[in-house]
Amino acid sequence: MRILLLGPPGCGKGTQAKLLCKKFGWEHIGTGDLLREAMRKQTPVGLRAQPFVDKGNLVPDELVNDLIAERFAREDRPAAFVMDGYPRTLAQAEAFDGILAKVGKALDIAFLIDVPDEAIVKRVCGRWSCPKLGCKATYHTHNNPPLVAGVCNDCGVALVQRADDSAETVTARLVVYHKDTERLIPYYHARGILVRVEGGGEVKGVFGRITESLGKVCN
Repeated sequence: MRILLLGPPGCGKGTQAKLLCKKFGWEHIGTGDLLREAMRKQTPVGLRAQPFVDKGNLVPDELVNDLIAERFAREDRPAAFVMDGYPRTLAQAEAFDGILAKVGKALDIAFLIDVPDEAIVKRVCGRWSCPKLGCKATYHTHNNPPLVAGVCNDCGVALVQRADDSAETVTARLVVYHKDTERLIPYYHARGILVRVEGGGEVKGVFGRITESLGKVCN
């Protein structure tokens, strides 16, 4: 399966992507990890992106598209994957379609994890994540606490709270989401691959709704 997770910042895309990949053995693809890997290996895209990252600037769409293209051009490109955090704009979505078409693939499902803005703002302030590269585990003080407070269940590393996990920052990010990323909803709906999932409640409940929808699509 080739799956894309959509939804506002803080809706749980990273958590659900990790759960799906763990259950089905798919690859979790996030632009952040790809970017760090490309810079570490000093690939052509990584070298072009390094100055933006060093200055704390956003990496331009063109470079992000090239980063994804670089990953899917490799011999070890994934046959089944979950995209998390890409595409974010209509231009990126169109570019991604072209990248997949070059290897004879297309997205199967675009899951929209639907959560109201008010709930997002309340949720984000309790979010914690594992800083270990490749772990990607995320937690929440109330909805998905770690077994040991402040410690990752999977690797035992101390959890961190991102500097941008504040009410002010997430509100600003929601403005950008509604302006840019929300345009992907009608785009994938028109393709017949959009599936809406209620994103409120506990992590396990949301995961159950996703897998239930996945089963219906596959059947």
